[in-house]
Amino acid sequence: MPLAPVTCYIRTKNEERMIGRVIDAAKQAVEDVVIVDSGSTDETLKIAAAQGARVIHQPWLGNGKQKRIGEDAAQYDWVLDLDADEVVSPELAAELQALFAHGEPSHSVYQLNLVTVPPIGEPWHKVAVAGRRKLYNRTIIRVPDHAAWDQFDVPRDMKIGRLKGALYHHSFRDFEQFMGKLNRISTVRAHESKLKPFWVVAMRVMFAPPFYFMKHMFGSREHWKLGLYGWAIAGMSAHGRWLRDIKMLEIHLKRRQDKNEQRRR
Repeated sequence: MPLAPVTCYIRTKNEERMIGRVIDAAKQAVEDVVIVDSGSTDETLKIAAAQGARVIHQPWLGNGKQKRIGEDAAQYDWVLDLDADEVVSPELAAELQALFAHGEPSHSVYQLNLVTVPPIGEPWHKVAVAGRRKLYNRTIIRVPDHAAWDQFDVPRDMKIGRLKGALYHHSFRDFEQFMGKLNRISTVRAHESKLKPFWVVAMRVMFAPPFYFMKHMFGSREHWKLGLYGWAIAGMSAHGRWLRDIKMLEIHLKRRQDKNEQRRR
């Protein structure tokens, strides 16, 4: 079966750990792979070139803005948005090829099943599977031109297609790296999101952590199914969400301090 007339774009910076595998898996499904690199100093670019991917050099603009560069560089109107730690499974590759085997797909956006592959244990096929809209026609839908947000909204009257094959997400190497990732994400979200009123932030700082934990443990993520390991993941995830709150609190307090200093002058 021929490869799908789709461009896969991948944002990178020092992703030598996984990038070769990510590109190789994507090339089993689509015709064009583009790397949007924001200054790698490891072997990322060398590996990408050896794998036959096109490379675009772009200093970091932010999550959504960086994806826009990938969209603009695409050879095809249909694009597949992958992170540098997401591997297309053989089953998903076959689905992608079949989807385009008889011409234009019936939908403009397709949702994929993002399956976490932890550093310890088997892939979480039945736990914390996330639906992500990653295959789409860029002439109809585009990611937000935003520094923090990179997930687009689909109009209510637009039907979304769904593919069943797994997109394997090797999201963290160990707990230390996972916490660092959560810390970085919380900083971006705190500064780029609309700042909540002080009283809302204060209430979240004081009372929200247990609710965040319960949401990850017993909500749609169902981390309780992973036993003690899942308890640890839920606790760290809840803490990462709380970090956004305390960083918003810090923004409020700094603004108050600046106003007080201006009044004294």
